Amino acid sequence: MFKKSFTLAIVLFLITTPAYAQTPTVESLELSINLVWVMLGAFLVFFMHAGFAMVESGFTRSKNTLNILMKNFLTICIAAILFFAAGYGIMFGSSAGTIIGTNGFFLTDVEDVGFFVFQAMFVATCATIMSGAVAERIKLGSYILIVIAMTTFIYPVVGHWIWQGDGWLTALGFSDFAGSTVVHLTGASGALMVISILGPRIGKYNGKKVNVIPGHNLPLGALGVFILWLGWFGFNGSSTLAADPSLVPYVIGTTLLSTSAALVSSSFYTKLRFKKMDASLSMNGVLGGLVGITAGAAEISLGGSILVGLVSGILLVEAIRFIDTKLRLDDPVGAIAVHGICGIWGTLAIGFFSIDTGLFYGNGFSQLGIQAIGVSAVIIWVSATIGGFTYVLNKISPIRVSAAEEKAGLDFSEHGSSAYHFKDSYLEGTSSPKAPIGLAERLNQKTPVENPTKS
Repeated sequence: MFKKSFTLAIVLFLITTPAYAQTPTVESLELSINLVWVMLGAFLVFFMHAGFAMVESGFTRSKNTLNILMKNFLTICIAAILFFAAGYGIMFGSSAGTIIGTNGFFLTDVEDVGFFVFQAMFVATCATIMSGAVAERIKLGSYILIVIAMTTFIYPVVGHWIWQGDGWLTALGFSDFAGSTVVHLTGASGALMVISILGPRIGKYNGKKVNVIPGHNLPLGALGVFILWLGWFGFNGSSTLAADPSLVPYVIGTTLLSTSAALVSSSFYTKLRFKKMDASLSMNGVLGGLVGITAGAAEISLGGSILVGLVSGILLVEAIRFIDTKLRLDDPVGAIAVHGICGIWGTLAIGFFSIDTGLFYGNGFSQLGIQAIGVSAVIIWVSATIGGFTYVLNKISPIRVSAAEEKAGLDFSEHGSSAYHFKDSYLEGTSSPKAPIGLAERLNQKTPVENPTKS
């Protein structure tokens, strides 16, 4: 009986196989290879969120690590669902007055689901830029509402202007290959408005004095930078939307060279500026170089990309210092400088270094002017919308946690737990919920701790 069944199964397999084994055509192979390349890029950009989580948690204090991890998880999941429901249609739907898309909601009449997946990773990246800037003092619920506003409407409108063929900035000739403005400047502009309303962390500023609040784990932050660097090859490389054998290596080459130059310039500039080679600023220099080349990765020469990176690294250091000490805006991870200032520079750099339209290639100031218009329009749009939304939200209910909750750490106040369990034995036998709060704070500050059971 078994032999008969096995023979029958073989015969059925041989009969049915030819129906699926159609001879591939050149066109079908090309489509498949392009799809695989774009999907690989989507996977790499997804993995970048692990990098963001590591950078943000490593550059902040241990008592807020779990909160930061949860924000990153929630950001990418909320962004994907809302981009499916509304954002994709607003961004890539048929244009109404070159301003906003009007169809394609819930992916109706959308055939290229792979393109949606790839773009969903980008919208999540834009939103998570705000996470690091607002770290250690924002209510989780308030943060989620801001992410909803950004991913559902604000970011997709910017994307429609620039990445949709009928968008008004596209028609003007604005160029942003992979998102120095669309993704990074948009996220940074939103972060700037939110922290302006949110205010600095407790202890950051005392009168005219600016206090450094060091992160708890720089090796973790360094791991995050390496993950982001790896993911960025997919971020920029797959923005070709095809496995073009000439363009893809070129884009990845400019990305590598710009980033390498930015690390070198930021490292040696901090040595010159502060007499020590600062590790955290140098790591941020890597990210600044990545953001700086993202807009022009496909149209700036390999040599030009090195110049873009060198400027990005120095600009990053000075921007962080200026924002921190002059503007007195508390950005724990330097997100506004990395994604905003370097995003502006990278977008404007096209006007200087583009082989086809740049000033240094004999093409005049026209492209530079167009780039400046695009940058200004995005800053105004995002500042007005996110700023207005956050202002109203804060009036309805304060977006910031209480002083006691902030001192205790958002891990405990928002999640009732912590990422690290220090000296668990000290917590045994404590009946008051306030006991772990004080202990966590003192442990975080690396001061001696007495057994609370003896107090």
